[in-house]
Amino acid sequence: MNSKWQRKLGSKLLFYIPLALTLAFVLVPFLWAISTSLKREADVLSGTVRYIPSPATFENFIHVWNDNNFSQYFLNSVFVSVVSVVAITVLSVLNGYAMSRFKFKGKGAFMLVLLATQMMPVILFVIPLFLIFKNLGMINTPYALILFYIVLQVPFNTILMRGFISSTPKEIDEAAMVDGAGRLRIIFAIIMPIVLPGIVATSAFAFIGVWNEFLVAFSFITTPDQFTIPIGLKFMVGEFSVQYASLAAGSIIGLIPPVLLFMFIQRYLVEGLGGAVKG
Repeated sequence: MNSKWQRKLGSKLLFYIPLALTLAFVLVPFLWAISTSLKREADVLSGTVRYIPSPATFENFIHVWNDNNFSQYFLNSVFVSVVSVVAITVLSVLNGYAMSRFKFKGKGAFMLVLLATQMMPVILFVIPLFLIFKNLGMINTPYALILFYIVLQVPFNTILMRGFISSTPKEIDEAAMVDGAGRLRIIFAIIMPIVLPGIVATSAFAFIGVWNEFLVAFSFITTPDQFTIPIGLKFMVGEFSVQYASLAAGSIIGLIPPVLLFMFIQRYLVEGLGGAVKG
């Protein structure tokens, strides 16, 4: 009995200890940022470690939002992310449908090219596209970022959507064609509702990729009015001083949309990722 109890305890520890360590690595920086954002700047710089802010204040959030132009950065990030994700999703569904349902010469090579683009570092695309956008007068506009993110994310999301769509029977398409439906109607009215969890999962990861992207935005945008949140956070780090409390407050503001998004789509996300594994 004693030996059985020890084995049971050992299996539980083996299960819970890695989970606890993972949670600690994820949650401690997050909780530390929340704690710092609620402290006064003087308390942060005092050198005394206080895990719970005393007194707690929301002044940093108000200061960042109103005085550091974070409201404008937030709107810029929302605009760039929403437009990019809608375009990425529509193009990926159409490409994924074509890759799943049609046979054409060079299909295998095309898939290899899509995969190969994902192996290349992002910086490789920055310089040529910067020159193209500069000649088109698009530097310092959100449209340069939107086009870049579409170019960057459509290949991988096309591969994902091909997997989701391939898991739906072709007989559904054939039955719809017998009823007189065209390809576009089949895609948007029949296929998309069926693979909705996959679309939500793909869109969510595209949104996170766009929302958090820094390198391209930093290269293409130099006008403060067009800054997105990652660039705005970067410029809160001065040459001789750092406003730690304000920086933490800005980070928390930037974290709110992705957290809310994942809270609302959690069910679809699990189903979508399950479908991706099967595909």
